Amino acid sequence: MLSRTASILIPVVGRLSVTCDPGAVFAPGSIVAANHTSLADPAVVIAALRRLGVTPVIMATAGLWRIPVLGRALTREGHIPVHRRDRRAAGALDLAAQALRQERLVLIYAEGGLPRRKDGAEAAPGDFRTGLARLAERTGVPVVPVGQVGARRVTSGGTLKQIAGLATAPLRRPAMHVHVGAPILLTGDSTVRTAQARTAVTAAWRTAATHLGEDAAPAA
Repeated sequence: MLSRTASILIPVVGRLSVTCDPGAVFAPGSIVAANHTSLADPAVVIAALRRLGVTPVIMATAGLWRIPVLGRALTREGHIPVHRRDRRAAGALDLAAQALRQERLVLIYAEGGLPRRKDGAEAAPGDFRTGLARLAERTGVPVVPVGQVGARRVTSGGTLKQIAGLATAPLRRPAMHVHVGAPILLTGDSTVRTAQARTAVTAAWRTAATHLGEDAAPAA
């Protein structure tokens, strides 16, 4: 349902384009890692993946499960709530590993949160948390890096600005782009694996930024 809904809504609020590296494939049971810049980018990424025939399990903040209709849909479709800074956080990796063993694809946002900037500008992915590296080490599956640009043109900043952005997006029709990189196998300890994943997602982000003519600034 989420993939279908995103595929319907995203063309209403903007113009989405998708590109892939020549070696980009989604093998069953892969981790999909994307950069996180806006409340809108999960829908952007999901819509892009649906175009490519992919409907992943999503690891998302547990707060979404408190929204009555959405929460029931997330549970029904097997998506995974992430309880940040909570003793239940480790359980999300258990559920993700189980989904990977079932050969489902798992979409993870390794930055663990949104940037604090109020403007709509793009920037390279921030620091990654270690969950992605630990999940990859535990399961041995490949990681498919995904970079998205343009979601901040739909909505970013404070609450009022975000509401205004969503309301005016169908008139403005901002451009959005998602680029899928070739899968990689992470190696080394948790720190090295985390750095490898961030580098790969940053490369995909930079390709997407270049496609839209954004300033592809270096990683922080």
